[in-house]
Amino acid sequence: MLSPLFVAILLIISILLIIILSSKFKFNTFYVLFIVAILVGLTAQFSGEEVIKNLKAGFGHTLEKIGLLIILGTSLGVILDKTNATISIANYILEKTGERYAGVAITLVGFIIGLPIFCDSGFIVLSGLLYSLAKKVKDSQVFFTVCLAGSLYSVHCLVPPHPGITAAAGLMNVELGQTMLLGMGLAIPGTLVAYAWGKYAGKKYQHLYSEMPNFLEDTINLSTMKLPKPLHSFLPIIIPIALISLKSIILLHPIIFSETILGFVKFVGDPIVALFIGITISITLIEKLEKAKLNHLLETAIEKAGPILAIIAIGGAFGEIIKMLDLGKIFGGTITQYHVGLLIPFILTAIFKTAQGSSTVAIISSTSIIFPLLPTLGLDSEWGRQITLLAMGAGSMLVSHANDAYFWVVSRFGNLSTDLALKSYTIMTVLMGIVTFLIVCLVHLIHG
Repeated sequence: MLSPLFVAILLIISILLIIILSSKFKFNTFYVLFIVAILVGLTAQFSGEEVIKNLKAGFGHTLEKIGLLIILGTSLGVILDKTNATISIANYILEKTGERYAGVAITLVGFIIGLPIFCDSGFIVLSGLLYSLAKKVKDSQVFFTVCLAGSLYSVHCLVPPHPGITAAAGLMNVELGQTMLLGMGLAIPGTLVAYAWGKYAGKKYQHLYSEMPNFLEDTINLSTMKLPKPLHSFLPIIIPIALISLKSIILLHPIIFSETILGFVKFVGDPIVALFIGITISITLIEKLEKAKLNHLLETAIEKAGPILAIIAIGGAFGEIIKMLDLGKIFGGTITQYHVGLLIPFILTAIFKTAQGSSTVAIISSTSIIFPLLPTLGLDSEWGRQITLLAMGAGSMLVSHANDAYFWVVSRFGNLSTDLALKSYTIMTVLMGIVTFLIVCLVHLIHG
């Protein structure tokens, strides 16, 4: 067996290599993970044949678990974006709340729109609406920007089918429907933190806001834009969530249902089938449906999903190499002695996130290291894996700063200077991550 000191140094060097090569030197993340995975395997004195065999196995198993989910989830998001369904939902909520509760409305819009759409895409799509509303409500740009950015970010880090949490769920072998329900519940405290901090930051830092050249001169004019009906826009989001949730609820007491009903619910409640049903409904939003138009939308989604799939799969391959080290046996005694529990997955993910910027890469990289340690951490039950996953989701929230693409989306499309974005948005991500982790710990304590 390899010595604990040797393995600890090997892990630290591998983490530093991933962070430095992908963040400081801007090398492609896929190839960074690929090279580091091989180097770790060979340095740990496994044969080249063993390393390549496990690398391929990890890559394939990861795609098998979540490949279709990522493609289908991305497709649903792209169609909702391009058919203006997201704008219809936002407009409907804002009409119902009015300007007085515009901050609440923007936060609610971000939470709902963020369920199927990546946070950066959602922010860009809604930024014109954000800017138009801020013109009507004086001294509110910072407040509205933080509210929208935070609510989108919360669900992005915690709720499938977003790629990071979905991939980690596959690697951790947890039930995705349960992850979705728990993730949505835990995203609420983070969203409330974003709203509360937005209100504070709006009052404290609004005086720093000044008009800058931006992308939003051509703001959204809802009076001239043709929008689908709100109910029609909501359905592609609500129905998949309802079907996945129904399956999870029914499986809590499966014996009271007939085999026919159970089989049907298991089928339509499978995340792959549920998302495909959502896509089918979303297609009816396309005005003057033509084959060429539909194919273009679906090809756009697949092109967007491709790079994400590649990084997720190579992250799974890296995890398979880490498994070869047998971390549980090597570090078992030390970890058990200090009773650190959920703190290690949270801190490790936060380190990855802060250092290299991507929440997706952070949670996948952490999962690869944490999964073999679960028995030692006392978290190798179905619930233990689930709560560990959510602790890593909380860790993937902090800290979002200048090395995170979403930071620049919020800064530029929210029309904030870099300094103001750091003071308002970045601090928000720290608070969101810490509060979400504390709630995760509380849920774990109550569950027993």
